[in-house]
Amino acid sequence: MNLTKIGVVGAGLMGTDVAFDLAANGFHVILKDIDGKYLSSAKEKIKSDFRGYQMMKKELNGVSVETILERIEFSLTYEGFNEVDLVIENISEDWDKKKNLYSELAEICKPTTYFAVNTSCISITKVGSLLEAPDKVIGVHFMNPVPLKKMVEVIRGEHTSEETVLFIGDLLKSLGKRMVVVNDFPGFAANRLSHLFMNEAAFLVQDQVSNAKDIDRLFREGYGHQMGPLETADLIGLDTVVNSLNILYESYQDSKFRCCPLLRRMVDAGYLGKKSGKGFYEYN
Repeated sequence: MNLTKIGVVGAGLMGTDVAFDLAANGFHVILKDIDGKYLSSAKEKIKSDFRGYQMMKKELNGVSVETILERIEFSLTYEGFNEVDLVIENISEDWDKKKNLYSELAEICKPTTYFAVNTSCISITKVGSLLEAPDKVIGVHFMNPVPLKKMVEVIRGEHTSEETVLFIGDLLKSLGKRMVVVNDFPGFAANRLSHLFMNEAAFLVQDQVSNAKDIDRLFREGYGHQMGPLETADLIGLDTVVNSLNILYESYQDSKFRCCPLLRRMVDAGYLGKKSGKGFYEYN
């Protein structure tokens, strides 16, 4: 694969892990965000997470955290994006923000640039409509935490070409990952299922049927899941979960996607999960 440099937009938890994984596998990355605070946090997160990831992933034993950081440019601007062959976008699940972002990228990037939308719910076809070459737009839904998860949900938009699917498949293979290709429909496959689990689990806590710890334990020990639905919600970010549920409800007009009031209240209170230090669980 002849990829010289990859642009990663959004230095939140997901974007930081994507940049980490790419750099650990030898790619040069421009990690761009509009807020220097997030870029500083991204650098510190990479340093703090490296040892844990290294213990759980033997492939990282041959690379140092210094080398990984050397391969990442932390940037507040789009400088260098006119040279990248691929952009991986990881900003929040907000259509207006995505629309503005892709309008900017359309002015800067090469006509041959591929765009990977790391989204959980927003239509890939709709994103493609913002660009001159919608055939080069594809959904790439990484699972959390990115460096440790080998499975990726890839979403083919209405105009996504087979060449683009193969290109992304080659990239993911170079990262040691496998993909399942699905068609473009709100929430795709993984999130239409997972958000029902997370939302209903929140209703169970709200209705005092059980507590978060025991609900998650049922999923881990009863169903063999690695994480329970509320642990997963905390990891993703409860604000992201609420935004995704809003998109699913708006898209399908189906009451099964009605967001649990407890989730909304927690987000209003600033309890966003792991990234804020408190969600269904407390974090140091």
